[in-house]
Amino acid sequence: MPNHKIAIVVGSIRTGSLNRKVARAMCAHSDALDCHIVEIADLPMYDPNLDGAEQPEPWQRFRREIAEADGVLFVTPEYNRSIPGVLKNAIDVGSRPYGKSCFAKKPAAIVTASPGALGGFGCNHQLRQCCVFLDMPVMAQPEAYLGGVKDDKFGEDGSITDPALDKLLHSLGTAFAGWVGMIRAGRDALAPDSAGSSGN
Repeated sequence: MPNHKIAIVVGSIRTGSLNRKVARAMCAHSDALDCHIVEIADLPMYDPNLDGAEQPEPWQRFRREIAEADGVLFVTPEYNRSIPGVLKNAIDVGSRPYGKSCFAKKPAAIVTASPGALGGFGCNHQLRQCCVFLDMPVMAQPEAYLGGVKDDKFGEDGSITDPALDKLLHSLGTAFAGWVGMIRAGRDALAPDSAGSSGN
C-alpha cells in the first residue's frame, strides 16, 4: 500500500496534550500513513484585512502544509461542547482567501478524545459540519469519540499502555489509510487521460 502524506491538525496547544499523543499513536499503527503535525499555536487570528499581498507568514506556512498533504486528520478535544477556538481559527485561516481553500477535496478523518465519557461528541459533529462546507470527504466509519482518555493510558514516552485504546487506534489508522487511498484512486480514475482521449 502506498504511503499517504497526512497533515494532522491537533485542536489543543496544551503542553502534554492527550490529543497529540492520540494522533501520534494512531499514525504509528499504519505503515501507509506518513504523518506530520501541522502546528497552529502561532497562527494570528483570522482577519480579512491581512489577507492581501503580504499575508502573515504563519498563515502561508499553514496553508502550504495542508495543500501539500494527501489527507487531513483532525484530532481534538471538545471545549464547551464545541470546537476549540484555536482549531476554529486554523480552519478559518485555511479556508481563505475565498475560492482558494487549502482544505478543498482533501479526504479527512475526525477523532475527538476527552477524559469525559462523551468523548467530544459535540465537537466531533460540529467539525463534520465544517468539513461539509469545506468540501472535504470525511470518513464516516468507524466513528471516533474516545472517552475516558487520561494520562494513565500512556507511558512516559507517549506510547499507549491501554490494550483496548491501542486496538481502537490501530483500527482507526488502518481505516483512514484505506479511506485516503480510495478517495485518491477515485480521483485519479476521473482525471483526464494524460495520453489523450481516443475519441471512442
